[in-house]
Order: sequence, then C-alpha cells, then structure tokens
Amino acid sequence: MKFGGPSVGSLERIRASAALVAAECARGDRVAVVVSAMAGETDRLLSLAGQLGFGLGDEETDVVLTAGEQISAALMSMALAESGLTARSFLGWQARIRTDGPPGAARISGLDASPFRTAMEAGAIPVMAGYQGASRDERLRTLGRGGTDLSAVALAAAIGAECDIYTDVDGVFTTDPRIEPKARRIDKISYDEMLELAAQGAKVLQTRSAEFAKARSVPLRVLSSFAEPGQSEGTMIMQAEDIAERRIVSGIAYARDQARIALRGLSSEPGAAAAIFGGLAEADIGIDMIVQSPASESGRTNLEFTIDRRDLDKALVRIGESDARDVLSETGLAKVSVVGLGLNRRADVARILYAALGQEGIAIRTVSTSEIKISVLVSDAYTELALRSLHTAYGLDAA
Repeated sequence: MKFGGPSVGSLERIRASAALVAAECARGDRVAVVVSAMAGETDRLLSLAGQLGFGLGDEETDVVLTAGEQISAALMSMALAESGLTARSFLGWQARIRTDGPPGAARISGLDASPFRTAMEAGAIPVMAGYQGASRDERLRTLGRGGTDLSAVALAAAIGAECDIYTDVDGVFTTDPRIEPKARRIDKISYDEMLELAAQGAKVLQTRSAEFAKARSVPLRVLSSFAEPGQSEGTMIMQAEDIAERRIVSGIAYARDQARIALRGLSSEPGAAAAIFGGLAEADIGIDMIVQSPASESGRTNLEFTIDRRDLDKALVRIGESDARDVLSETGLAKVSVVGLGLNRRADVARILYAALGQEGIAIRTVSTSEIKISVLVSDAYTELALRSLHTAYGLDAA
C-alpha cells in the first residue's frame, strides 16, 4: 500500500491512511507500506537547498530531500502503533535498495526484500520511506519526482505482492476531472495505456513505475485514500488481454509549458541530427514530437522537436553551434494526447481529432503518433478547450 503526499499531508491524513492499512490487515492480508513526503515538503526542502546554491542533481540535495520520506515513514509507523498494530519504519538504505545513475534521477538496480519478509513474518508492518535508495558507494540517491510510486512497485515485485497506489482521486479518469467535469473513472486499463497517459502528462502515476509494473507483471491498482475503508472502487492496471471490453480511446492527457525548436536548413549529412540530439542528451534534456522534412536548399533538411519550456534556454545553448541556416523557438504551447489501444490502424480516430479541433478553430502546430496515441501541439490558451472537445468527440463523457 503506497500513500502519496496528499495522503500523508497532515497527522489527520496519516491517521486516515493508517485506518486503511488497519482495515486491510483486518481482512487477513499481510501488508507492507510505502510513503511519500508530506504534501509540499519536498518543494520546501528543495527551496532550502536552493538558497544555499544547491539544486537537483547535487549529492547533498539528495540527502536533504530524503528527509521528507523519513519523517512520513516514522509518523505512519507511530499512527499504526496508535491503532494497536505493530509497525517498523525502514529507510532506503535499510531496505537495501541499490541504485545506479545520478543524484536526483537514480534508477533501482536491486532490492533485498529479506528485511521486509522478516518483519512481516514477525507480525509487523514494514513502512518504507519511498523515493530513495543508496548508490554503490553508499551515498543516498533519490529516484526523481514521483519516485515513491517506483519504490512501491519495486517492493511489490520483490515480495510477490499486489500494489495499491493511494492518492487523492478515486482511480484513473478519462481526463483531468478538474477541467472536464464529465470525465469518467476507468475501471480497468492496460499497462501500455497507463504508461502513455503518464508519459503524456497524466500525473496520477509515475511513468517509470508503470514501466516497472509491466515488466514484472505487478498487479497495480489506483485508489483514493480520502474514501472510507472499502469505499474506493479505483482503477485496475493490467495486461491488455485480460480486459474483456476496450474502448478505441481510453483517455485524453495534456502537458502544458511546452516549447518548440525549429532548425531550418540543417545539413542532411548522416550524423548531423545525431550530433544535435547527442548534445541535448548530455544536458539531460528530454525530446518529444520530432518532425523532419526536406528543406528548399539541396543537401539541407528542416528539423523540429518539442521540449519542456524550462529546458529551452539550455537547449538553445547546446544547439547554438549547429550549421543550421536558422534556429527558431516558440513557447506558450501545450501538448494534448489521445490514448487508446484501439487507435492502431483506425483512420477515423485522426478524422475525429482534426474535425473536433477544426470546429473549435484550434490550430495544430505539430502532430506525433504511435500505435496507441496521437499527440498534437496547440497554443496553451486552447488547452482546456481542446481537451474538452476531444473528450466529447470520442464519446468519453459520463452519461
């Protein structure tokens, strides 16, 4: 059972989450718990580090940030003890979570589940601080934003358990219910669809945790910690073949603060584009929505791609030495994505998208497709209108 920031945001919320754990134990299940930092705590700690000139990617920043989950783990153990249960907190290094990769974005390379099995066999509930592990040289490492989801899925895989992700919403919805009140809760969704929704901007689950769950076939469920025990129906995330009925489109996701970079007249020699993207990779800049087309000048090509707005200045510095005739950039953009296993080879899906956005006068700047998603880049001012119109056009509105 994993509890996110809103679920442990105060002593009141921690007690409510502890009651959910107690109810699960009362049903005869053995339980392990993973917790995030209290809502807003990670940002507060990061701000303190920033005031001293440190930021994400610095070793000492990771040491600071892991304190948030440490506090939550101890308080949750206390709340469980208050309920008459035996609990024991574990930090990342005590849980023997091994990581590779840099501070702030480490990846789990190993997890020794024996401390958890020992605790559970002794009748105790292990409460693990999420978001953290230790490098090979015994330095604390964090797993990136939302990394507690990854911690929980990794622990579930290691002990052969199902994984329940408790958050502030009752499962996965067809789109953001704060924007579209007609959004519906999805009963069942495939790993691939969940992975795409998370990658395209849905914040209910961290992308890497969905990848890990799919790779290890961990049964995954998203539930609300704000419901009474047994009252949250939630969403099951599973293999596609286990879902009897599937809609063509499962959901609509969005991501604001996108930027587009266009290189006009870039050399079409082999390796030119690779050099561009290699430099961006070295700067840890994520690339999305790539479009390449012939330029009017022989031996030249036009290359466009999108990145997060926060990375724009850094990206422009990295590509400043390219031989492109011109480098253009644009901000104030958003990505809206249609996701569903039924998209593959369905021309009517694209027709509906273009018709719905065209009817609202929303211009599409860039399009990117895969087997289970179509993403369009639009002006940020039209994000909510685009999301609502597509939600209706694909028949996702609640009855």
